Amino acid sequence: MANRYLSRSLAVQTLYEWDFRSYDREKASELIMYNFQEFAPEFNDDGFARHLVEGVLEHQEPIDAFIVQYAPEWPLAQITTIDRNILRLGIYEMVYDQDIPARVAINESIELAKAYGGPSSSKFINGVLGSLYKDILPQIQEKELRLEKTQKEKKQTKEKKETE
Repeated sequence: MANRYLSRSLAVQTLYEWDFRSYDREKASELIMYNFQEFAPEFNDDGFARHLVEGVLEHQEPIDAFIVQYAPEWPLAQITTIDRNILRLGIYEMVYDQDIPARVAINESIELAKAYGGPSSSKFINGVLGSLYKDILPQIQEKELRLEKTQKEKKQTKEKKETE
């Protein structure tokens, strides 16, 4: 899944620049194209990074409301730009993306925080996303069960093909 990690990295880089420069949403498409050309010219992720960026921007207001709710000690504007955008990505994947298990979203966000954030970023990200996860678990259990079932079916299909 290293490809997904690279896609998430490109998405976070794009969101960081978009947020840092206070661009409008339309500029995000140009930024993602630039980041692919600059940092991963041969990489094809079938639009996953673009999907992430567009999803975060589409749901930015409720995502930011989650951040404010689950990081009450930190006004949104005082959270570092990188941590704020890693949180946005993680919350988007947990709450709105129907193809990403919530625990995967949390883990990937922590890894991004370790790679791009400060010394305490991963703990901060883990705390905010972990608290959100506990509170919304009943709402996302249907998604989690569906994804688990899909994984089992894929595994069974793969095992069946290997034995034939």
